[in-house]
Amino acid sequence: MSAVLDRLRERFPAEVVSTHSDFGDDTALVRRERIVEILAFLRDDPDLLFDFAMDLTGVDYLGEEPRFEVVYHLYSLEKKHRVRIKSRLHEDDPVIDTAVSVWPGIDWYEREAWDMYGIVFRGHPNLKRILLYEEFVGHPLRKDYPKAKRQPTIGPEEE
Repeated sequence: MSAVLDRLRERFPAEVVSTHSDFGDDTALVRRERIVEILAFLRDDPDLLFDFAMDLTGVDYLGEEPRFEVVYHLYSLEKKHRVRIKSRLHEDDPVIDTAVSVWPGIDWYEREAWDMYGIVFRGHPNLKRILLYEEFVGHPLRKDYPKAKRQPTIGPEEE
């Protein structure tokens, strides 16, 4: 098994739900309740030093419960290793704490996940749409979003 995943399981035994290293990709599924503490540990631990949050995305597993997943892709510039951290969210409570305090640059990724999937990042300093206009209704990457849905039109204001 991976030294990174061993270290994570050792530090957060109750929060790590499962791990694998399929195809060399270290991946951990963790509970959402202590996500900021887990991410800060991954960044600050001298054996890990995941100083670069490469990406964050949402996944919609329509028909499963929990339905949504937040996926963090982390990289250590010094150690040259990667890890993928996943956390599942229920459809009726798609909320997870923001990681902006850990990596300020993750701000826009969280906004994109909110815009496309409706995942709420609690405590985010500026959680608003980033790709769509404010009048857009819904979250278009949800699998139950109706592809033919009409949206409010926007354009130059008329006088």
